[in-house]
Amino acid sequence: MPIKRDGEFVTFGQHIQQQQQNFPQAKGQFSWLMSGITLATKMIAAYVRRAGLIDVWGDEGSVNVQGEAVKKLDIIANDALKRTLGYRGNVGIIASEEDNEPRVLQDVDSDDSYIVMFDPLDGSSNIDVNVSVGTIFTIFRNPPEIEGAEKSVLQPGINQVAAGYVLYGSSTVLVYTCGNGVHQFTLDPQFGAYLLTREDMKMPEHAGVYSVNEAYLHRFPPSYQRYLEWSKDPEGGGFSSRYVGSLVADFHRILVKGGIFLYPPTAAHSGGKLRLMYECNPLAFVAEQAGGVALGAGGKRVMELEPQGIHDRTPLVIGSRKNVDEAMRFLG
Repeated sequence: MPIKRDGEFVTFGQHIQQQQQNFPQAKGQFSWLMSGITLATKMIAAYVRRAGLIDVWGDEGSVNVQGEAVKKLDIIANDALKRTLGYRGNVGIIASEEDNEPRVLQDVDSDDSYIVMFDPLDGSSNIDVNVSVGTIFTIFRNPPEIEGAEKSVLQPGINQVAAGYVLYGSSTVLVYTCGNGVHQFTLDPQFGAYLLTREDMKMPEHAGVYSVNEAYLHRFPPSYQRYLEWSKDPEGGGFSSRYVGSLVADFHRILVKGGIFLYPPTAAHSGGKLRLMYECNPLAFVAEQAGGVALGAGGKRVMELEPQGIHDRTPLVIGSRKNVDEAMRFLG
């Protein structure tokens, strides 16, 4: 791909505005909402880069609703998203993986009211060892006919208006979809702008790579063990293993290079461990828009699962279409 000069790049804001031209009824409210998310992630990226210099590594000393130790950067990331979205007058409700309940920000016109849900810093336990971490977000319409914040957010993933993530790695990249393909933007630190670097991304249909935490192999159901044994067998799949331990990082590699990511149920977490609303739904939306597949509890399509609570969990099998088909021969 030829090198682009500065003036030839498309910013994230410009891209959103171009997309909105396809919808004559659009009022520009969505782009205003998304600017809140991009501003927050720029703030988070700055803290991540300087984490070792300003003493924001390590535990904060409390435990979140998930029963996990809260990191100092978890709180910083959570607060950044709350503050920036709080100034967007069209965001009615926000819900964070770090909080017990969704939070009503303000009463807004029902035609322009959105719900934003997010995992503020996925993989934060890895920040102390300089491994990539990320922010995952999803956006729903705020249904005016439903009363109560918790009931309003309990929507299946097929109702998502947009979803995506930001990966804080060797560069900071934002990947998102609003149902019209998957696009990647890279943060230019010189200008503080997200610039379009990959458009209409497509996940390879198959790749000889699987990603799973094999330390728990003997705690997985037998069907998963048989699949992984086949995957490693040179006369079976003959796959190689790649596992980072940050969901966003593992998924992003599969989005770009193909393969399959698995988070099976275990005896300790028979219903799965990943959060349906904050992690699985948004990544499933991205995967499907890129031509991939995402399956959850019972082998069902993740985005069709009906949430019963905002912190519901599910097993997850996500990745290239042919890889998932292979896996379901063992898991189905």
